[in-house]
Amino acid sequence: MDILQGIIIGIVQGLTEFLPVSSSAHLVFIQNILGVESSLAFDTFLHLGSLLAVLWFFRGDIIKMIRSWIGSIQDILQGRFKEGFYSDPYKRLAWYVILATIPVGLVGVLFDDAVESLFSGALYVPAFFLFVTGTILYLSQRMSSGNINYDNITKKEALWMGLGQACAILPGLSRSGTTIAAGLTVGLDKEFAAKFSFILSIPAIFGAFVFQLKDIGGALDVNFLPIILGFIAAFIAAYAAIKWMLELIQKRSLDIFAYYCWIVGIVVFMGSIAHIF
Repeated sequence: MDILQGIIIGIVQGLTEFLPVSSSAHLVFIQNILGVESSLAFDTFLHLGSLLAVLWFFRGDIIKMIRSWIGSIQDILQGRFKEGFYSDPYKRLAWYVILATIPVGLVGVLFDDAVESLFSGALYVPAFFLFVTGTILYLSQRMSSGNINYDNITKKEALWMGLGQACAILPGLSRSGTTIAAGLTVGLDKEFAAKFSFILSIPAIFGAFVFQLKDIGGALDVNFLPIILGFIAAFIAAYAAIKWMLELIQKRSLDIFAYYCWIVGIVVFMGSIAHIF
């Protein structure tokens, strides 16, 4: 992999990690287009770039959540957990992020080999699920926006979004698209649905990063420059994607992403099938 290819793949990873168009599908597509196969080390640092972008963007909320969660532990020790839990929205948010992360963690542990085989399969698999992503997005935009936000989210909405994230482990199903759509179906405010989706991505991306990191071993690339520049490109692109999505979801429909997923999914699916025959 050369420098330009590393930057291109980094940009694609960063943008599609938070735009509702499936990063897994686009990484498969772009690597096929460029005729390269990324290394484990490269993929790991791309995840780190996306992780740092979302951490930096929501640093204010995350600091409040950490402080509130620590306070919640103290509440448990003092026997007044409920009082603190219902009085501080950031305590609830911290615990609900943990709750919503459980489904994807279970799916990742129990079905890792099965999911991995889908990623190594033909292009029609992510293409099909990308089409499904478009359909999910389109249907979610037909629903009225609710008014659930930091102040009144419950474990039901958090768990529902967590289940959506667990489904998005499939190649081609957008994590952000599926979780935002799940949030809208249970009455979340549009902007809060996007924010919760992005914050919910932190433990998921961190888990993927750690899982890949432990397996790198001696498989580091000889040329570190594509890795470093890909990491920087992923960070910048991911930060821009988060900012754009939060602005877009307040003012416009996400239908444009649904149309995009349908078009790309159909084109790649048909091309993949034609190649088989």
